Amino acid sequence: MKQSFTTLTSTCIPLPLENVDTDQIIPARFMKSTTRDEKYFGDHLFFDWRHRSDGSDNPDFVLNNPAFRDSTILVAGKNFGSGSSREHAAWAIAGYGIRVVVSSFFADIHKNNELNNFVLPVVVSEPFLNELFASIKADPATLVTVDLPTQTITNQATGHSETFEINAYKKHCLLHGLDDIDFLTADKSLIEAYEKKVRG
Repeated sequence: MKQSFTTLTSTCIPLPLENVDTDQIIPARFMKSTTRDEKYFGDHLFFDWRHRSDGSDNPDFVLNNPAFRDSTILVAGKNFGSGSSREHAAWAIAGYGIRVVVSSFFADIHKNNELNNFVLPVVVSEPFLNELFASIKADPATLVTVDLPTQTITNQATGHSETFEINAYKKHCLLHGLDDIDFLTADKSLIEAYEKKVRG
């Protein structure tokens, strides 16, 4: 889903688990589709944690908690998105409606997959991450603001902020809702002018 991103304020889905891998994000048996059907993959996000063995909802899993139904920020433990490089994991996150994932460390390939699917991965320090989890536990209505232009994330419950890093090209694409093809076609006239100059 191509969505520009500037500033987002939302409640947060807390997932205080480390080493969440891509098979937990989207189990392999749901990867038969090779086309991106956002609703399909979003419906199967964390499927084995969201459901009991009989297929019923697991009331103890956070995505089944009504308090977080409209949250668009996922706060996860260290080493999020490890395991296989499947892009379907990022499709599932985006398809569910999550715009930001916050962690103290991301697997590199998954981090790039999120960026390519207009989900912003925000790397914060361990103390800041732990503070977020504590704030959300104390009050599920805790709001967090992510500001891409200034590259800051703010815990509204404490007023504490941190800056985060992002590749300048990916930042530009997110701010303007561009994928790689859109970026190239936007500069089509410049490319044509360069080719004409090279050809002499």
